Parts: sequence; structure tokens; C-alpha cells
Amino acid sequence: MTAELVRGQNHPLPQARLEIRVSAGEPVLAGATLSDAQGKVRGTEWVAHPGAPTLPGLEVSKQAAADHRLAFDLDALPESVHRVDVLIALPTGTGGPVRFGAVAAPFVAVTGLDGSEVASYTITGLDSESAVIALELYRRQDSWKVRAVGQGYAGGLAALLADQGLAGAAQLASGINDAVVQGLARSVAPPPPRLPEGDRALQTPAPAGSQGASGTVPPQQGAPGAPQHGSPYDVTGAASPVAPPAAQGASINYTHPGRAAGAPPPPAPTAPPADPGQPAQPVAGAATGWSMEERLYNQVWGMFEDLARTVAAYRSAVDFADSRMEQELDKVLSDPRSRIGGQGHVAREAAQTKHTELVSQARAALDRDLTQLIAESDVVEPALPAAFARWDNPVWHGYRVPMEIPMALRLGDLHLPESENLRIPMLIRLPLERGLWIDSGRSGQLDELVDQDELRRLAMDVAVAHAARLLAVYPAGEFVVHVIDPAGSAARSLTPLVRSGVLPAPPAVGPASVADVLTRLTERVDLVQMAVRGGAADALPPGLDTAEQLLIVNDFPHGFDDRAVTRLRYLADEGPSVGVHLMMVADREDAAAYGPLLDPLWRSLLRLSPVPDDHLADPWVGHAWTYEPPRVPRGSQVLDQVLDQVAEARRTWDR
Repeated sequence: MTAELVRGQNHPLPQARLEIRVSAGEPVLAGATLSDAQGKVRGTEWVAHPGAPTLPGLEVSKQAAADHRLAFDLDALPESVHRVDVLIALPTGTGGPVRFGAVAAPFVAVTGLDGSEVASYTITGLDSESAVIALELYRRQDSWKVRAVGQGYAGGLAALLADQGLAGAAQLASGINDAVVQGLARSVAPPPPRLPEGDRALQTPAPAGSQGASGTVPPQQGAPGAPQHGSPYDVTGAASPVAPPAAQGASINYTHPGRAAGAPPPPAPTAPPADPGQPAQPVAGAATGWSMEERLYNQVWGMFEDLARTVAAYRSAVDFADSRMEQELDKVLSDPRSRIGGQGHVAREAAQTKHTELVSQARAALDRDLTQLIAESDVVEPALPAAFARWDNPVWHGYRVPMEIPMALRLGDLHLPESENLRIPMLIRLPLERGLWIDSGRSGQLDELVDQDELRRLAMDVAVAHAARLLAVYPAGEFVVHVIDPAGSAARSLTPLVRSGVLPAPPAVGPASVADVLTRLTERVDLVQMAVRGGAADALPPGLDTAEQLLIVNDFPHGFDDRAVTRLRYLADEGPSVGVHLMMVADREDAAAYGPLLDPLWRSLLRLSPVPDDHLADPWVGHAWTYEPPRVPRGSQVLDQVLDQVAEARRTWDR
């Protein structure tokens, strides 16, 4: 039975290995400090935080998130440690809340490794505090207890660390926040929870600046243990396409007059197993949602969540096995008699045997879960609609220009080293509210195998594939692509877009053409923003194109003067809120001459790679996911056929 603690109350801990789960509703950083018998933190090496997440006997999250899972092995803590304080704090410099009084009361729970709760504590009564000691784990007569603390600090993390007697508290707090900001800059962002159909309304998108410097909103949808209807790859924003400016001044109610508002229908039932002793057979669409598209979307998100959870459990088990073997070997080596006698050899073999058994058990559990997920993927992948499907999916052979915008778009695949045979679709919600950056620079080991010129070509090929997919999933006339290629170096990659006629104008080449495209798009952003804010949509020029716009910029910063760079940054910051999106194809090192001036630009974009690269971090357990870009099968004409249909539909629509 779970003990629901109140401030100051304690409870015995029945086991040494446990987890502490934190749920705050908003992105917070989580950490822990170790104290000796006098309650003193001896140095920065006794503080676990996102910049140094692992200490002997404990591990914390590597970045800020709304939900955390902290792992503890109390028996592995140094003998001199008598107390562990679990802390949470609101990160600074991310555009999020600055005090706990503005967010929901944080909730912490102590659980066993099987997920069973031992004790829980809801931290209430916080106001101006931005850092708080949530729980205290302490020794009592060779056993451990947990106490609910809830001590808040208006001075933030620096004040909390200083109160524990830590020298250099302010410097450490600053370093921790820097580590959090860097982690958020490379995270993928989730959507808001999906609302029931009767409650859906199109709201005016929030300004891009409200998302913080990195443009990333860490996970609001919950911890891996609490399934939600969202995707870790989305950004906060409207669930429907950007409406014409006249419709953006107020909410639009999409309630169906014949449908009662309420929760979505239950998920589709799974097929019963042929053998009662076997797991149920997977079924495509076995998730909640109003439509098959929404159910498949939620099912893909659930698969991502399940894979993250099972790999985290496997890695935790292996780490524990390694730690246990090291401790047992240390005990053997600490005794001189054991080091030279047969007793030491026997002890070492016993430790290795235990380690092998633990790792084998963990691997068996992982393989079981992976087998089930692969079976589900084999069923789900062929059932995906075009917007969610790979280019080699047969659904593209029956492609027709849609009448409605889908809820999400596939940008590639994700996998982990432990799951080489399992690919999870990377879906991002539409409309886009964050630009894309196709990194043409060298970033990983795989890049070393590719020539630099070939890497740039591959980056542009990926950009064209993304643009083609965006054009394909929007109704005719509702999405327009512009291209800036100052030196004309991307002519080969741009051939499908140019040949099909889907571009309203040829790619901009040379400084004058670049300036013209940027000027027109900047003016469009200004006009629509003024119309929306002033409620004067009728005053827009009659010829203004209200379709969503995508600007592909190749080979940045070559061919860009300071004025063009300023306009590009403006489009990245302000464009998404009024339907102007940016796709950069660039090597960040090429722009190094600008110094930190362009750092906000890179942080505001979702970085993707033209070759497989493990640069995407999930916001829960810090896995480094390997991203694989979309590939059109070699020799396939599917891209040209799709673009031809898009171009024909646009010509018909223009008539």
C-alpha cells in the first residue's frame, strides 16, 4: 500500500534499489545531493545534475522535462553518505515559468523497480520558489527512510545549493542551467494533448518567441509510464491548418452538430491470441482516437514510448550488474589474503557468473519486448496513410491530392542501438511551428565515410524529399515552396521540383534574387501579423497569398549579406505563427564568422541529418536516438509521379 506523505512525515524504505518519479506539469530539472553525517555536501562531485547525471549509487535525468525517473541503489552509495536530498528546479533562460506558484503542484513518488509505489508526496504551498528539496533519503540504524521535505528557495538553485554549505554554489547552478539549455536545444518537442472532437478549436498560434530560445517545448504529455495521445516529435500549436487571416482573430468551433462532446472512442480491440499462453496479436489502429489516422498516430507514439521504456530498463539492469560486480571485486581485492589465494579466484568467478546471469535476464526481457514491438510495427507500417508512410510504401502508388490536411507528417525514422531491426516513424504535427535545419556539415562517425560535396548533395536531396511530402499532403493551392540557391549548386537535387512545375518561380540565384524573395516573405509576415493583431483582416491586399509558405535556403551563408541574414532570422522567429516556414540546408561551421549572432537561429530549428546520426535526444530518459532521413528508393519514379499530380491539381485549382 502506498504511503501518501505530508510535509515532514517519513516512511521506511523496504529495498535498496528503487526509482523516484517526478511529475511537474512543466519542464523542470531534477538532481540530488549527497551529505555526510554532519549534513555537509563535501563538493561538487557530490551533486548529481543534468551536466553530471551519474554518481555511485544514483542516476538522474540528463535534461529538463515535465517527468523524470531517477534511479537509486542505496547499497552502492559511499559509506560516508548518510543523506540524499532529491531536488527539482525550474530552468532559467528557456522561456518557461520562473516560480512554482505558477505551475501545478509537483508530485514525487518512490517506487520499486517493478513500478509499485512505496510512498508519494505532493508538494503544495509553493509560490515564489523556483527550486525545492522534494524528498530526503537518510540512514537510520543500517536502514534507509524517506522524508517529505518540500523546502523551497526563492533564490533558485544557487540558494538551495548554498544552503547545503556547498562552496561555489552560484557557479555550479549556472553550469547546471547551461547544461539544461544545451540539452533542450537538441531535443524534439511534443504536442499538447489531443482534445476530444467536441472540444477542438483552432486558436491563434502563439508567437514563436514564446517557446524560448531553443524553440523546444519539453514533454508536457507525461512520463513513459503514463501514455498520452501525442508524439515526442511535435511542437505546441494548433491541431488544424492555419486559417486565412480573417479566421485567426478568434476561435473557431469545429463541434459537429450531430455529435455529442466527450472522450474519444475506445481503441480498436486486439486480435485474440491463437494460444491463450501467447500475447494478443497486434492490430493496426489499436489506440484511442476519433479516426483511423488519429489512432495510428497515437499507436506510433505508443511504440516510441514502449521502446524508450524497455531500453531504459535494460540499460539500467546492465548498469546495476556492472556496479554489483565491481563492488564484489573490490571487496575481494581489498583483502590481501584473497588476492593471492584460490579464494580470490573463486570469488571473481562467482562475481562474473552473477553478472552474466543478470545481463542475460535483462537481455531476455529486452528481446521479448522487441519481438512484440517488431510484430506491431510489421502490422502498423503497411496501414499508415501517405503522410505517415515511407516512400516505398505502396500507398503512394494510389496517391491522390488530399482534400484535408493530415494531423502529422513523417520526417524519417528513429531507432536505438539495441533495436537495429525496429524503426519508429518520426512524426511531427502539422502545421509546422518550428523550422527545419538539414545539417550538411560533418557531425558523426558516419559522416566521415561520405565526401563533403556528397554530404551537401545528400542534404539537399533530403530537403527536396521533405518539401515534396509537404506539398503532397496539403490540398491544392494551400502550400507553396520557394527556393533560394545563391550559387546554383543545388540544381541537380532541385530537378524534381523544377521539372514538375510545383515551384511558383525558379530558384533564386544571385544576391538580387535572394533579397527579393526575402523581402516579399518578410512583408507578408508583417502584413498578416498586423492584420491578426489589429483585427483588420479585410485590409489585407487582395492579391496576398494566404497559403502556407516554405522557404528552402541552400548553402547558407554564401550569398547572404548582413541585411539578408537579419531577415532570415526574422522569418525563423516570426514566420511560423503566420504560416511562413523555413528549411535551412547549411553547415553551421560555414557561418562561424558570425559568432554567437546566429546561435538563436540554429536553436530555433529542428536539426536533421542527411545520413543516419544519433543526435536526437528524447526528453524522458535521455536516449540518443539515431535519426534516419527519408529515402526515395533507387530507381523509383514515385517522387516525380506525386509531384506531377500536385502540379496538375494546382493548375486545375488556379482555373
